[in-house]
Amino acid sequence: MRPLLAALALTGFAGFASMPANSATVLYSQNFENPTGFVNDGGDFNIYRPVNQLYGNQPAGFAFAQNFTVETLLIGGSQAFGQGYKDPQGVGGSYVLGLLSNVQDDLLGLSFNVGTNQFLNFRVDISSIDLDRQGGPFVPAQGLAPTFRFSLFDNPGAATGLGSGTALSFADVTGTVGPNKYTFDWTNAVVGLSTVGNTNGNVILRVDLVAGGYAAMDNFVIAASDQAGDVPSIPEPATWALMLAGLWAVARLAGRAKARKPVPAA
Repeated sequence: MRPLLAALALTGFAGFASMPANSATVLYSQNFENPTGFVNDGGDFNIYRPVNQLYGNQPAGFAFAQNFTVETLLIGGSQAFGQGYKDPQGVGGSYVLGLLSNVQDDLLGLSFNVGTNQFLNFRVDISSIDLDRQGGPFVPAQGLAPTFRFSLFDNPGAATGLGSGTALSFADVTGTVGPNKYTFDWTNAVVGLSTVGNTNGNVILRVDLVAGGYAAMDNFVIAASDQAGDVPSIPEPATWALMLAGLWAVARLAGRAKARKPVPAA
């Protein structure tokens, strides 16, 4: 899938995004294409600015929790491994997030209210990749498939955090071994996390890389539903343009038809 407009589902287009015949409500959408003040710290990644500094308040009021360094990687630069990160599939856009699975446990936390829905569903792209500095490379020479763990925790106090309440459910997703350390090889995954047992609808989604050394993720779409894996598709910007053009054309034709309607004789 192509990268999504950041927080599109939480703008005025949310109604359209949820129009397909399903019960899912999109809670969050982020393609990480609009970092605030990205700085290349060397190696085509920003390590010293946390995710919340780069992407917090997208949309207004949203905040991440983070443990250790969760890097933002730049695609199309020239420094990583002496040539820059490559994305022949065109999935990652210009920026993605990277996590380490070794001694320091990089974690990302996102807080939501799922209401009375029985599942929090998460669509995400994951890929093997590596760093050539800051202690890297972290992936073995022969490569290693990354495994991400997505865990859901009860969060009755509606706090921003990494999950310290009752564990509700989790799911592991494993990607593929990439062609090399600087080229992405994306796997699209959808996980359905049960919310059964939560106190008041407030939950925390924790993202952890549990194997692989180092890996990347991108294109989050998170939805609440009574059906596992139910995540509405959000149209591409080009698709929105076509839809709006079509609506404009229909409205224009309707206006012309009304203008040509004969006036009854007196």
